[in-house]
Amino acid sequence: MTGRRRGARTGRGWDAKPPAPARPARPGDDGMGPSDGAELVDDGSPRAERAAKRQAQRDPHEVAREICLRQLAVRPRTRAELAAAMRAKDVADEVAEAVLDRYDEVGMIDDAAFARAWVSSRHHGKGLASRALGQELRRRGVDAEVVTEALAELDDETQAQTAYELAVRKLRTTRGEPDAVFRRVVGALARKGYPGGIAVRAVKDALAARSAEDAELAELLDPDLFDTPEQ
Repeated sequence: MTGRRRGARTGRGWDAKPPAPARPARPGDDGMGPSDGAELVDDGSPRAERAAKRQAQRDPHEVAREICLRQLAVRPRTRAELAAAMRAKDVADEVAEAVLDRYDEVGMIDDAAFARAWVSSRHHGKGLASRALGQELRRRGVDAEVVTEALAELDDETQAQTAYELAVRKLRTTRGEPDAVFRRVVGALARKGYPGGIAVRAVKDALAARSAEDAELAELLDPDLFDTPEQ
């Protein structure tokens, strides 16, 4: 009986060659090109360098607009804040001015509206008084006249009421000798921008509302010891 060699069948049988091993994945197989800094592209420069060259060739106004839009996506910004963001990315001043002027025209930036919203939000949310709010707005590059107009909407009666409410809450958690408590609460209001007279009156009223004994004690304290100068 003639033996048959194993594997002699043809076609897709035993004699068929095994499939070639798959080629390992290489950078660029996903259509994204070589990984950053890992391999060289055809012209011999790293991908990161090519990206930098493409960035340099882009329209500078387009670059400036993208910077502004990214900033505005986080929260509203003042014109000065956007200008600073573009300056940090080496956008030319004339390009930045052109983009900002256009954003002014279409209402994408409006320092007056920003200031009004800032005053309302920070006063009702954080209890800040006019002095502190003005400092914050000026640090963000808002024009002094615009700041004044925005603060005019926060009247003295509203600030006095807010100071009183802050004093009531602070007295609940402050412990110590009466004069020390009084000083700490007045100081807390002063740090939020309240002038000494408003702060002292707010604490006295809050003490009076708490008990007759506290009201009598508050009247014995010398307000001049706790007054804070205007800034």
